[in-house]
Amino acid sequence: MSTAPALDPAHTALLVMDYQPAILALLPESDSEALLGRMEEVIADVRARGGTVAYVRVGFTEADWAAIPPTNRSFAPIAQHRLMHHADLDTAIHERLAPQDGDIIVRKIRYGGLSTTDLDQRLREHGITTLIIAGISTSGVVLSTVLDAADRDYQLYVLADGVADPDPEAHDVLLHHVFPARAHVLETAELHTLLRAD
Repeated sequence: MSTAPALDPAHTALLVMDYQPAILALLPESDSEALLGRMEEVIADVRARGGTVAYVRVGFTEADWAAIPPTNRSFAPIAQHRLMHHADLDTAIHERLAPQDGDIIVRKIRYGGLSTTDLDQRLREHGITTLIIAGISTSGVVLSTVLDAADRDYQLYVLADGVADPDPEAHDVLLHHVFPARAHVLETAELHTLLRAD
């Protein structure tokens, strides 16, 4: 049983980050299918309880590629090879997790979900103080967003089985040794009991 405090859906947002075909393709297919199945249920649960669902996706325009300096070890190769164009089908949010009217959707051009988007502002406008974090990869978007959101004083929950990484060792170190200092780490099955309606 989780020791995490209950969530008030009216002030809670589920961040569904980088659940895009191009990113999911980095994982074994069986892992991707299991992740998508769990996320379908979590999204439906958060919506049913009156919470906010926010989608973060990575995608680049020509101008974005041109602005990436060659010193950026992570993103310079993406710019050089013109990868992850924002209009490609592989960079769309996976169809099984399709957004609905009223959801928040942002496009980013670096790892974190907050740093190159207006997501923080939009969450504040919705009265959001608590974030449930799910995304791929654990060592990329999840790590960057957890660190940034913690510095912005959000109450954080990381879905241990709603995040994944091509590197299992990095995934485990983050979940067990890094995130617990900044967030409540829990399984998706525990989330339902923590979402309370006022």
